[in-house]
Amino acid sequence: MEKYAIILDYLPHGYIEEGRPFFRKRPVAQAIGKDEFTLLELIPKPGVELDIHEEVYIGPGKRDKIARVNRRLTARELTATARVELPYVVEEIVRSRENEFVEFFNKATSISTRLHQLELLPGIGKKYMWEIIKAREKEPFKSFEDIKKRVPSLSDPVKILVKRILLELNLDGGSKEKGKRGKRKYILFVKGLKRRSRRRR
Repeated sequence: MEKYAIILDYLPHGYIEEGRPFFRKRPVAQAIGKDEFTLLELIPKPGVELDIHEEVYIGPGKRDKIARVNRRLTARELTATARVELPYVVEEIVRSRENEFVEFFNKATSISTRLHQLELLPGIGKKYMWEIIKAREKEPFKSFEDIKKRVPSLSDPVKILVKRILLELNLDGGSKEKGKRGKRKYILFVKGLKRRSRRRR
């Protein structure tokens, strides 16, 4: 489902860990999809070198640099370099999709009588939730900066979104999101996890 991905790590000589001889001498890259935040293992075309933070096309049709999308990854399968780069790349993606994420703040709704989608964002409880709702009722938010100005008690909305996305990605690796009221079972942004969850039922 992803068309573009951002490189998190490039290993020109493949993985060096024991037990992975198939990739030991073959270049491989780890990346994250721009649309659904899918963690991916990519095989570059012969002679192609990739840079960390580089955007590559992985959709249908002709690809300039990627021979194939080898498989999906979980967070715990990322290399040490990929783990370090992941928060920065996720932030880049969030900022590049500002309109979409601002609309989340404008349109987030209740999940149940006790829980609102906004409360799934780290650091947002009932108090901040109502501040956001009252502000957007007066006028929809227009940008991240607009959210910061009109809800001054709220920390940086970009950082909050990045933290939530990282939590959802870690769920894919088997770790548990810390939180009350079963918040860890909800997926807001990592769309591939939603489809995967449905297939398991």
